[in-house]
Amino acid sequence: MFESLSDRLNMVFDKLRGRGALSELEVRGAMREVRIALLEADVALPVVKAFVDRATERAIGAEVLKSVTPGQQVVKIVNDCLVETLGAEAADIEVDVTPPAVLMMVGLQGSGKTTTTAKLAKHLAEKRRKKVLMASLDVNRPAAQQQLAILGEQVKVATLPIIPGQQPTDIARRAREAAKLQGFDVLLLDTAGRLHVDEALMAEMEAVAATSAPQEVLLVVDALTGQDAVNVAASFKGRVPLTGVVLTRMDGDARGGAALSMREVTGKPIKFIGTGEKLDALEPFHPERAAGRILGMGDVVSLVERAAETIDAEDAQKMAEKLAKGGFDMTDLLAQFRQMKKMGGLGVLASMLPGLGKAQAAMKQAGVSDRTIGHLEAIILSMTPKERARPEILNARRKIRIAKGSGTTVQEVNRLLKMHADMATAMKRLRKMGGIKALAGMFGGGADPAAGPPPGLLPPGALPPGLGGPGGRPGPPGNFRLKR
Repeated sequence: MFESLSDRLNMVFDKLRGRGALSELEVRGAMREVRIALLEADVALPVVKAFVDRATERAIGAEVLKSVTPGQQVVKIVNDCLVETLGAEAADIEVDVTPPAVLMMVGLQGSGKTTTTAKLAKHLAEKRRKKVLMASLDVNRPAAQQQLAILGEQVKVATLPIIPGQQPTDIARRAREAAKLQGFDVLLLDTAGRLHVDEALMAEMEAVAATSAPQEVLLVVDALTGQDAVNVAASFKGRVPLTGVVLTRMDGDARGGAALSMREVTGKPIKFIGTGEKLDALEPFHPERAAGRILGMGDVVSLVERAAETIDAEDAQKMAEKLAKGGFDMTDLLAQFRQMKKMGGLGVLASMLPGLGKAQAAMKQAGVSDRTIGHLEAIILSMTPKERARPEILNARRKIRIAKGSGTTVQEVNRLLKMHADMATAMKRLRKMGGIKALAGMFGGGADPAAGPPPGLLPPGALPPGLGGPGGRPGPPGNFRLKR
């Protein structure tokens, strides 16, 4: 998400950081490079022009040119402008109304509308504790209604029974009545899409909106279509009373042009983003957090939220007690790997931690990936319970057996053992420093924990075990390379 744009902008700002003074010419030169980076990210030209003009006007002010840290001031100004362009504040969906709250999903065919409807239903049911009903109004695409019914079973959300031959407006009317009579809090209407914007599509949208009187009309667009996604949004805005946008496939969009253009072009906020194929891969959109990711500042708040959702409190307490006593075996290492996968994998974690953009690129270059972590898991699973508890007993014969059982090599088994030894040593050092409480005190000495650890220090588990260098800094990832 935003990788290419983030890389380009950070190249610009690296030239400014640490400079004692900046002339107006240097600031304007940096802003020209920012302009090129935004255009290459497929941001709409009017949005780029307004953004650069706004940032330049602020950056050449006296507070920057006379600042002690002018380079950092320019970065802050660009960050503020990014937040403003993306929408300033997170926009929530309106569901706390007299039930049922009707949410109408619109968009072109192939944008991921039906899957997004199911994702949103799951989000509302699990995170907001709402009783949700879904209804498919797509009578054009073959098996579209059956698809939503199957997704409803997967996310454990009720779907309106299918009556063949009914028209979209009749289905919408029946769905609203059913939701009202059966006490549903939210009704999600998945409308039909087309391969392009046409009069028939718009007329159908208007008729359904008039029948169902929705609180929210959410436009689902594919972020990978870039500039075209913005054009589609502008077309829908003219005919349907849009209240917000959902951008799908953001995990595959390295440029981010659609996200940066959408708010300014349509005037409507981005409310959710799709971050993967799984049905729980839907996140509320936070402009300030997105701006932090773009500028390489990370997104520690989202990382903490994701950790809170995925980490079992009881398991975490057992792990903490075990570490406090000095125990850290292969089973614990396996648990660390699995926890990292639950939180989205190596790439997601690296993108959310401040300053790890370059480390992430180095990891990719060295062949470190989620697949690599899977290989390491396989090695541990090929060990007996006794070997996991006491890895020091692994002799040459045992290592050969484990390598054959996991489809790896003895060298890779040795690398894993070294990684475990390094992690165990780090735990012993932590104990000598005062344990977990002492580590917590390093997060700024009472400062806001959401601000994250100070530069050069990361808590255990923030990176995969073995990736930390001296003092917790990201070390060279070469030890992870698995050769075939």
